[in-house]
Amino acid sequence: MTAPTRDIIAVEEHFMEHSLAQHLGKAAAPQAAVSDKLYDFFEGRIAQMDAAGIAKQVLSHQSPGSQRLPDDVAVEACRNVNDALAAVIAREPARFDGFAMLPTNLPEAAADELQRAVQERGLKGAMIHGLNHGEFLDLPRYRPIFAAAERLGVPIYIHPSLPDKIVTERYYAPYDESHHMMTRAGWGFGVEAGTQAVRLILSGLFDEMPDLKILLGHLGEGIPFQLVRMDESFSRKGNLPTRFGETFRNNFWITTSGAFSDSALRCSIEELGVDRILFAVDYPYIASADGVTWFDNFPLPDEDKAKIYAGNARRLLGLD
Repeated sequence: MTAPTRDIIAVEEHFMEHSLAQHLGKAAAPQAAVSDKLYDFFEGRIAQMDAAGIAKQVLSHQSPGSQRLPDDVAVEACRNVNDALAAVIAREPARFDGFAMLPTNLPEAAADELQRAVQERGLKGAMIHGLNHGEFLDLPRYRPIFAAAERLGVPIYIHPSLPDKIVTERYYAPYDESHHMMTRAGWGFGVEAGTQAVRLILSGLFDEMPDLKILLGHLGEGIPFQLVRMDESFSRKGNLPTRFGETFRNNFWITTSGAFSDSALRCSIEELGVDRILFAVDYPYIASADGVTWFDNFPLPDEDKAKIYAGNARRLLGLD
């Protein structure tokens, strides 16, 4: 019998799919401690959700995603992952929803796959993992992906991946070898995903697509902490108008994934408001109960806590 759960929706919870892993080689070999959990949906995963009181996970494929796939396999690989994810959701629709994987190096095909995944498979948006073959997503050629997301009314979740090789060599070596997390969750992940978001704003994307919705994990990859300074700096004489702070507050939502800090959450609430923050754990890299225990103890009115725990996700993702 399924244990009672509260109205808690965790929106950055990862899985791995075998048909994609075969194309990624060593990059698809996660830590042994989490490998089995990434491939598990219906036993240990749901048991952890029940123990933590989590009603639903919004599933997304483990990094790296499709952004490193060669063009000749990318479309089929993404379709296979999205179909497999839809089958998992169909088996446990009360417990799971999901974000699609897109063949971003083929933007028109990616836009078509996003439409198919949303309209035919019921997925709630898409997740993009880091740079696309070394390119940031602000380049004009990626506009079809964002135009499709805006038209469909679904968000694009910008998730970190490993920094570019040249960046690693110049900025992070030799500490990328001596301190494994230098290019990952300890520093490099947040810098890269945050830079991705900044570039999207500066490119004028949101002037073209004012209703586009972007999700960032890890409490906004550091941007809320620096938002006032960034907004002032980008508005100085000599800069093109960007309305940086206004755009970030209007078009971005952030999640708590892997960032269980009272002070960081307080900053995020003050800068963005509770309506822009969604609960996430970053399972299986962090135990579901750890995220719930932290947020249960965070001092916030019950009405606001309910928004972050589930209400904001329901509205943004159109969840039943």
